[in-house]
Amino acid sequence: MKRFVFILPLCLFLFMCGSDKITNDDIVSGSKGRSYELNNGIISRNVLESYLLRSITQAEFLTSEGFYNDGIYRYKEDDIRMLKNVGAKFIGRSIYSWDTPQNFNNPAFLANAERIIREMHRDDPDIIFQAAIFEIVSTKVNSVAVPAWVFEEFGLAVEERNFSYADMLNPNGQFVDHWGSGASVPDISRLETRMFFYFMAREYMEIGIEAIHFGQVELMAMTDKDNNYAAWDDLLTRVRETAMDIARRGTVLCDGHLPSGGIVVNGKLLFDFVSFPMRPKEICQYPQKAELKKYYLDAIYGRTKGGTTPSGWHCEHSLYLVEFDNFGISDHPGSCNLADHFVWGYDEITWFSLQPEAYRKEFLEYAHDWVRKIDPNGYLQMPGSRVITGAATNRFRANTKGPLCPEGKNVEETIKMIWSK
Repeated sequence: MKRFVFILPLCLFLFMCGSDKITNDDIVSGSKGRSYELNNGIISRNVLESYLLRSITQAEFLTSEGFYNDGIYRYKEDDIRMLKNVGAKFIGRSIYSWDTPQNFNNPAFLANAERIIREMHRDDPDIIFQAAIFEIVSTKVNSVAVPAWVFEEFGLAVEERNFSYADMLNPNGQFVDHWGSGASVPDISRLETRMFFYFMAREYMEIGIEAIHFGQVELMAMTDKDNNYAAWDDLLTRVRETAMDIARRGTVLCDGHLPSGGIVVNGKLLFDFVSFPMRPKEICQYPQKAELKKYYLDAIYGRTKGGTTPSGWHCEHSLYLVEFDNFGISDHPGSCNLADHFVWGYDEITWFSLQPEAYRKEFLEYAHDWVRKIDPNGYLQMPGSRVITGAATNRFRANTKGPLCPEGKNVEETIKMIWSK
């Protein structure tokens, strides 16, 4: 009888975990409920799941006036209130530079962000803030000095010079000027690219950032994919080892936009988890309505790769987030076209923002429950603040609408309700 009582909870745990191989540490941490403890570079499955369950996109939340990438950001104080109210634990894309490397030349860029991080951590020291390092470099990087510690990290003689845009480009011209004249996709196999990415990652970690999104990873692996992703492995190893010394809890979570479902080298996953667009599918017979489907276009559901994670535990499929992506408006706004990534002609967050309040709430609860049901490795990243296109305001805001945030879209309490289940 005792043997039966032991086996039943273990089977239940295996079902909830979604993995065929677990460690004793996973069983112990799971029996204690949700945990947010980071430990010198190691994050258990239970802890990672706990953070992904309470993840919200709050783009440029840590950025301050004069440094915004996507236009003015109003009502920051109400965002602080909102994030505390809903119980957010993972604040996605909270600071980044999309072709604005000159921001790193101004101490206020990071100092102002650090002030907000410290303010939030006074109330909840477990919150993780995520920075993003994207797939773009331009001639503007030529204005940023290379610190001595970057040369030292890569075993190079220290010299006085700035970063070199030309040395970050693919030698065969692949994706050169991809973003316009003098703005390209950097080649991660180039040493200068890794030095620049390392520079930004360390600068972010020194102000309290504990997660970094590396954008379209595979787009930057132009020649690296043929070299078993040695360059990405090199960069991520350096970033994680540096985190052991300077990150506030000795740990940094690394993810990327990975349409392949992850990068596995010799059985080891390079990234802690995968991020990808949600990919809603239009329901053409019901105007503006959408649903989620496995295998629709390049949807990630059920497709992430398995292996040994950077923290040492095994999973059959990598954990992942799906988010409301932004990429603009099509040439057919308002019409149904199942052959492209647009939702009724709009990017995902703009489409969502345009919906009636009742349907926004309905879809958010549906999407969260659908992802959790269809794939135990997947999690919906809630929409808090993200740039939208072609609207009177430049950002979607989850906040409850009121004097402190008149642009709020009234899904704050819905997010809180979903997370409280």
